[in-house]
Amino acid sequence: MSYRSLLRVAGVGFFPLGFLARLPYATSALSTLILLQASTRSYAFAGLASAAQSIAIAVGGPTVGVLADRYGHRPVGTAAALANFGAWAILLATCHGTRESMFAAATLVGLTQPQVGPLVRVHWSRLVRSHDEHHLLSAALSYEASADEMSFVAGPALVGLLASVSPLAPAVTTMFLIAGSTIPFALLYTHRPTPWPLSGVRLKSQLPRRPLAVMFLAMVAMGAIFGAVQTAVTVYADTIDKPGASGLLYAEFGIGSALAGAACAWIPQRFSLRARYVSFAAGLFVGIGVLFVGAQLVSVPLAIAPASLTIAPYMISLYTLTERLAPVERAAVAMTILCAGGPLGTAAGQAVSGGLAEAHGLEGALVVALVVAAGALLLALSAFLADRNRSIWIIDPVPTENQVPGVPAEDVQNAL
Repeated sequence: MSYRSLLRVAGVGFFPLGFLARLPYATSALSTLILLQASTRSYAFAGLASAAQSIAIAVGGPTVGVLADRYGHRPVGTAAALANFGAWAILLATCHGTRESMFAAATLVGLTQPQVGPLVRVHWSRLVRSHDEHHLLSAALSYEASADEMSFVAGPALVGLLASVSPLAPAVTTMFLIAGSTIPFALLYTHRPTPWPLSGVRLKSQLPRRPLAVMFLAMVAMGAIFGAVQTAVTVYADTIDKPGASGLLYAEFGIGSALAGAACAWIPQRFSLRARYVSFAAGLFVGIGVLFVGAQLVSVPLAIAPASLTIAPYMISLYTLTERLAPVERAAVAMTILCAGGPLGTAAGQAVSGGLAEAHGLEGALVVALVVAAGALLLALSAFLADRNRSIWIIDPVPTENQVPGVPAEDVQNAL
């Protein structure tokens, strides 16, 4: 059983500490929003600062990836967590100061955000290879997708509970999580890049721009769908006069995605990455279509369940493709570039869907998700058609003994 094998390869302690280490990412945006709104009594300013923080995460993430590839995950991951802890301390110190200082501190929190999700996926890639367990990578990435989804269920719920005590409590708890889990995780479960065993192979240091751009845009689309669905469930909750229902509905969305992500570990390996990407993009479009139609004809709580099952499989295909297309020595920066698309897309999705929701209500918010899902499918189909006669950047899930991710097969053969 794949997940049992993951325990053997990574160790039991990896999983609880790894889950807690990623919670600060899931709590940051809402914690900042609550803190700044309480300090300024302005939702507009708090929302603007939170949006700036999301953009800063997208900018800072690839920088962390570049440094991690150059200097190793352990020192860079630890330094980022320490810097983020300090940024939160600055934000708390300025929460009764000027709006300019609060805005700058919120942006600094985003710039220093520890990249636990992207870096741990690179760690899994190296870990399964070092144990000669290539077949476990699919299960590892499936677990990571499920853990991410559950963190975005647990994180906002935790913030909501703490905010009822004090608007400072979520930010302080985020700092405790960074100190008690993110920093220890970076110290215990990361390592310096292992030299590639095939010394005769000359690895390419340049990232494959076109395929990485496709993956980035695909993740932007996924983020925009998240943003539009967040807006939609908020509109629905206001419509039924139960504001608290929005959190429950988005939790349903996350739980369904987490379950689907966990199930991806059992996908047959003969189902190639190229086929998965296109198939799951089609599934995403169908799922969002069901949500759009079902929300009008049935109800949002019922329609959101089948839609949620299409999220994680699509995201896992993006993570796996990016892991395969990147040269080994540039894996961290490739993964952080991919993940930078998420917050950018979410911010854009929230902005566009919010404007349409003002004029057209729930339907206006959901049409954004549907249009973006259609765009994600067209992007996948165009990539498939452009590369169907080549296998330069979409590589099958399990490398053969003469196959090195990110290296042309003929170079490997010559080295052997």
